[in-house]
Amino acid sequence: MARHLITSAIPYINGVKHLGNLVGSQLPADLYARYLRARGHEVLFLCATDEHGTPAELAAKKAGKPVAEYCAEMWQVQSDLAEGFRLSFDHFGRSSSPQNHRLTQAFAKALDEAGLIREVSETQMYSPTDGRYLPDRYIEGTCPNCGFDSARGDQCDNCTKQLDPVDLINPRSVISGATDLEMRETKHLYLRQSTMKDELEKWIDTREGWPILTTSIAKKWLTDGDGLQDRGITRDLDWGIPVQRGDEPWPGMEGKVFYVWFDAPIEYIACAQEWVDAGKGDDWQRWWRTDAGAEDVRYTQFMGKDNVPFHTLSFPATILGSAQPWKLVDYIKSFNYLNYDGGQFSTSRGRGVFMDNALEILPADYWRWWLLSHAPENSDAEFTWENFQTSVNKDLADVLGNFASRVTKFCRSKFGEEVPAGGTPGDLEAKLIADLTAKLREYDAHMEAIEIRKAASALRAAWVLGNEYLQEAAPWSTFKTDPEQAAMQIRLALNLIRLYAIVSQPFIPDASAQLREAMATDDAWPEDVSAALQTLPAGHAFTVPDVTFRKITDAEREDWQARFSGTRA
Repeated sequence: MARHLITSAIPYINGVKHLGNLVGSQLPADLYARYLRARGHEVLFLCATDEHGTPAELAAKKAGKPVAEYCAEMWQVQSDLAEGFRLSFDHFGRSSSPQNHRLTQAFAKALDEAGLIREVSETQMYSPTDGRYLPDRYIEGTCPNCGFDSARGDQCDNCTKQLDPVDLINPRSVISGATDLEMRETKHLYLRQSTMKDELEKWIDTREGWPILTTSIAKKWLTDGDGLQDRGITRDLDWGIPVQRGDEPWPGMEGKVFYVWFDAPIEYIACAQEWVDAGKGDDWQRWWRTDAGAEDVRYTQFMGKDNVPFHTLSFPATILGSAQPWKLVDYIKSFNYLNYDGGQFSTSRGRGVFMDNALEILPADYWRWWLLSHAPENSDAEFTWENFQTSVNKDLADVLGNFASRVTKFCRSKFGEEVPAGGTPGDLEAKLIADLTAKLREYDAHMEAIEIRKAASALRAAWVLGNEYLQEAAPWSTFKTDPEQAAMQIRLALNLIRLYAIVSQPFIPDASAQLREAMATDDAWPEDVSAALQTLPAGHAFTVPDVTFRKITDAEREDWQARFSGTRA
């Protein structure tokens, strides 16, 4: 048994997330956590809401609520949706927690003591129209590197080049669209990342097997142009973690807060403290401090590609720079973007399927299966309603659901609602066991390597093997001439339902629970396929499950396609 720490990129508090956000971090992290638990490993799976910065302030203002109240309400919304999608977090925390306040301020002190923070007098964009300084992300303009006309003040989403607002051509306020921006002098703290370039590059080179997407983005930030730049860690905002040097005031930084991208990753650690303080665990340090037992922990992070630079460079710079024995990430699973039906998901325009809408029209497993089996691992992927309908109807309804229904209903009609006795397995059964063993080994290998689409493909192929066996064995025909042989075939098929329920649980937990309940069985992982297919003995009672997956009609697909084309309030 190994110990696994898993974190998924923490979502912004400002609104319900769409399916592209979900598949880019939280959902694949949940898949991996569920798989590891099922294999007997000890897992701590953490996530939280990212509650600081201008996005939270603006969303609260739009909602007409104090920002703290708005964040508390939206945390509950996001927590409920996570539960609706069966995301199995051990704790879902908040970056605004007292634990994160203390830890962020403590990290700032440690970095300052290490000589890694410098105070900078700089000019910053100020919008007289908005009456405020504009954070980098709230200034847009044309990228001087690639010409993209919606580059943000901190980074171009098109070419990923790190930017400063003054680099932008024709900058404008995202808040009001105002172009009468002016530069005003202010003081800020900077993390001296540039002095750690060699150390960070050496550390990245020690990470084994990282996805090309992860390492290429990290290396680009390290070497492009003038290389890794120092990064501001404070902002002129009202809402956030007050700038302090540990428990002490920081002279000259009164009224400022830490930049959200400094405190947000630290919340991963603070979240573990929240987990303990909530009474869910008893020792967070054994997961996060190498001097308290975390040497044997394997730490895996999940995130979209836009978050990679901060997790490969800025957060490791914070950890390494503190000179304290914190656990560093071992593997970063990064994802490309999921696009929507010929375009992009758009939160601002309400284009695409959002998590709350998705659960209103279909149960979580339908979405989980499609999203994971089409995860944008090696390139951008696209959600289309036609593909979604086809995948649900063929994979879930026709292959898995139909198998469970046919077997249990046939058994009930010919043998009653208990596993029938009699018959002797032969060559056909031996071939099934051999083929299924090979396919499940392939499935395990892909899950261990976090190759999600390949794992889904192997799982579906395992379901198909059962259907092919059923077609060839044809117990409905066998029963007419050899009832005992038909009983053996059905006994094997009933055990197959149990096996499928268990190995499919990381992908489709609700369907797995339904089938395990119908088979009245445990959830022990089938290490040996031959033994697993004998787990339910003759005489074991079962019930016929309700329809596990229903088909999506053409009328439904057309209705949903029109509904989610850009009308969300």
